[in-house]
Amino acid sequence: MNEQLALLARRRSVPPHLMTGPGPDEAELEALLTIAARVPDHGKLAPWRFIVIAGEARHRIGEAIAAAFQADEPGADPERVATERNRLARAPLVVAVVSAARPHVKIPEWEQVLSAGAVCMNLVVAANLLGYATAWLTEWYGFDRRVLDVLGLRAHERLAGFIHIGRASEVPADRQRPALSDIVTRL
Repeated sequence: MNEQLALLARRRSVPPHLMTGPGPDEAELEALLTIAARVPDHGKLAPWRFIVIAGEARHRIGEAIAAAFQADEPGADPERVATERNRLARAPLVVAVVSAARPHVKIPEWEQVLSAGAVCMNLVVAANLLGYATAWLTEWYGFDRRVLDVLGLRAHERLAGFIHIGRASEVPADRQRPALSDIVTRL
């Protein structure tokens, strides 16, 4: 098995709280985003886009996450509010992948959504190949309109995921994967 296939065979997510820096530099980030965008895209619609969340922006958006959480849970424990505030600050870099699928005369929306998912996976794999740890998460705030507004998502856009990228301070044990006999049908 070649090195890239071996990496895919052992690839796993690393929770952001187990990530540290440094994250990708600007040249690496540009390469990662370029690779992420090389996905099947029926009709060449590019039904997705990126929001790079780094540095102070991780904390600024964290404040919006905490405010939305506190509005819904006014009596929440301060530690829990702090956890929500730091959601995007745990990894040195977070890339939000936005799905911009919309009705099209030839291209089903479902294909456009799948293309955004492929963007997420390309980004994860490319970052892993560069030696970074990753986690593809959405969490509650990825569906909260107040937070999506702060991120600048338009009304028709949805969050495909937050891709957290950093260095693993610890790699957790792998989870059990499904047996192929349970998920493969041969005709």
